[in-house]
Amino acid sequence: MPNNIAIYQAFKQTLDAYTPISGTTWQALKAVTQIKRLEKHQMLYQAGDIPSSFAWVFHGLIRGFVCDDKGNEYNKKFFDEGKFPGAMSALLTNTPSKLGFDVLEDTFLIEIDFLAYRRLLLEYDDLKLFQIYYLEKNWLLDKDEREIALVQQDASARYQRFLSEFPSLVERLPQYHIASHLGITPTQLSRIRKKTSIHQPM
Repeated sequence: MPNNIAIYQAFKQTLDAYTPISGTTWQALKAVTQIKRLEKHQMLYQAGDIPSSFAWVFHGLIRGFVCDDKGNEYNKKFFDEGKFPGAMSALLTNTPSKLGFDVLEDTFLIEIDFLAYRRLLLEYDDLKLFQIYYLEKNWLLDKDEREIALVQQDASARYQRFLSEFPSLVERLPQYHIASHLGITPTQLSRIRKKTSIHQPM
């Protein structure tokens, strides 16, 4: 098991990559967090529950997914090292989450109390800047690009984009999870992968 110091150091580095966080702010933030270990197939957050926290992944892999009325699952997003899984819409509205968060690998993470974090945002300007920069990159820019790709790109182009953006996840994820994320069937993905391998230079 990694030690707590290493986990928090990595967390601080993630925050500082967006904007420098002062020592005072950092100590206040640490006080509203806790380190947790989750095993593969555990649920971080259940769909239908009203969440009270979000998380940051130190090591491991989590998928955020939704289910339709027929029980079909759609993988909205994957959260590996350095990412922040959480049902943000449900947290902001204090309503049941439409998303479930399933642990795909044994995972170490930091859980962050949402209401306490919101209070800190009002008190510390550097944490407020982090929130702005994080939302701009991950909720505005990335979200827009993905939505445009789903509409304008065919399945093969979407797969190539996934390979380019998440090369480390290709070997870590079962093919059916990737297919669900791309909005295609596993059979379609298998055909695309075969065509891709045929056209790759020897």
